[in-house]
Formats: sequence, structure tokens, C-alpha cells
Amino acid sequence: MRQLPLHRRRWLAMALSSCMALAWPLWAAAQQPYRGPLFDAHLHYNEEACAFPGVCPYPVSEVLAMMQRAGVRAIVANSRTNDGTKALAAAGDATRAAGVTVVPFIRLYRNRADYTGWFADDSIYGMVQQELAAGTAAGAYRGLGEFHLYDSRNAEGPVAVKLMQLAQARGLAVLAHVDDDAIDRLMAHAPQARLIWAHTGIGGAPVARVRALFRRYPLLVGELSYRPGLTDGEGCLSAEWRALFSEFPERFVIGSDTWINARWSGYEQLMAEARRWLGELPPAAARRIAWGNAAALFGVRDPD
Repeated sequence: MRQLPLHRRRWLAMALSSCMALAWPLWAAAQQPYRGPLFDAHLHYNEEACAFPGVCPYPVSEVLAMMQRAGVRAIVANSRTNDGTKALAAAGDATRAAGVTVVPFIRLYRNRADYTGWFADDSIYGMVQQELAAGTAAGAYRGLGEFHLYDSRNAEGPVAVKLMQLAQARGLAVLAHVDDDAIDRLMAHAPQARLIWAHTGIGGAPVARVRALFRRYPLLVGELSYRPGLTDGEGCLSAEWRALFSEFPERFVIGSDTWINARWSGYEQLMAEARRWLGELPPAAARRIAWGNAAALFGVRDPD
């Protein structure tokens, strides 16, 4: 696309947002947030948000209202315990009224103790099998996770291996909070599994390493909540991530990661921040990352 003359670019750089760089094309100058639908591909409805039964500071009606106000039209729901996900899946009338599609995942955690030992605990594998057999009111589970590996060597644990192979065999996506070394290890167990890399490396794997992994594993998808270096202090998209999105526009999704209640209290702001940097991308790429990639992965129709 044709660029503005240099003297005009300089003037716009001073007069408009600090997010702009002199080499940006004309469509970037307006700095309009992305205004289309959002697919939140990393959402937790944990027991701190609502226990079943128990205290419920964020009831289903309230979280759906937040999503509706934020323009979120579909979610990957994964919760500790899985009762939270099943509650969202069971709220059919309310989700339809809010215009939100629930894509349920099985989380591997019955409690916080499971975070550090699930990869070697056969009872976790049994729980996954039971949940798969039961399904949800919104239909079959579509994936496993989010799970954590605080030491990448634990990707070699027997249950980690079995679950990756199960996901590959059953066509389930996997949402994994792991480092870049664990990506290699997990994909070695199941090369055809659809692995969603939570935060695309929350430890801040260099963009060059992320690019290398995406080239090596054509089915790898990057989820972008909490990703270090994605934006600068002003919330503007960094040049190296813009270049990565340009190379792989079909390989990224957004998420909120509502792992604590503070993320719920700021949910609408989190989505507004994503809309801001998405608005710096070409419209087609913004739509894919905000909505289309996750919708295609899970077969969710475009909203009316």
C-alpha cells in the first residue's frame, strides 16, 4: 500500500499517537481500535470467581454481561474445577441471549496441588477420560488444558505423554502454559496435535525463537495474553511482533486469562487493550487474530 510522503509522515508522527512510526502506511494513521467480534481463547471461570456450590462473586449472568459489553462472541472455557466450565456450558439460554458461544475444555486440575504433579498422576488421566465420556450441556469437550509445566523436563512425564497422544487421536486442542523447550518435547509425543501455546511463552522467549518454532510446527498456535514484549509502555504493538503477525496471520489468537478475580474485574479493559493493538494491524489480519483463527479451529460460525 502507498505510503505518505516523508514530510507528511513526520507531521503525523508528532501530531497523532506515539504508537505511530514513520514507515507506517496510511491505514495506520487513524489509530482506530479494532471493532469486530472477539474470540477469547483463554478464559478461566475458576472457583474463586464462582464455587459450585459456594461463594460466587462473579455469577454467570455477570460474566456473560461483561463479555457482551466487550464484544466477546465466543470463549474457550477451562476452569478449576471443571464445574465452572460446565456451568457456563449449561447456561444455554443466557449464552444465546448474550451472543456468546462456549467452547469447553477439560482442565487437569481438581485443586491447586494438581498444578505441580499432574504429568505423572494417572488419576488425572482417568478424570480426563470420565469428562470426555460425559461431555457438557454445550456438547463435547474440544480440548485439554490449560496446564502448566514449570520444568520443561516434566513434558516427558507419563501422563503428559498419554494426554498429548490422546489429544492427537481424538482431535482435541491442547492449551499449554510452557516454555519453548517444552514445546519441542510435547510436539515430539504428538506431531499432529493442535497445540495452543498459552501466552506464546510467558517467560519471554525471543521472537526469533518463536518464529523458528512456528516454522517447525505448522499446527502450533500462539495465544497472546500476558506476552512480554507484545506491546510497549503505551500499549502499542511492537515492530517485531507486527512482523511476526505479518508472517503468520493465521496462527495467533487472543485471550484474557482470567486466572484471578482481578482479571475479571478488569475484563472489559483487557479486551479494550487488545482492540487497541489489533487496530494497528491491517484489517484482515486483525480480524483473523481477534476472531477468525479461533473460530476456524473450533468450527464456530461468524456472528450475525
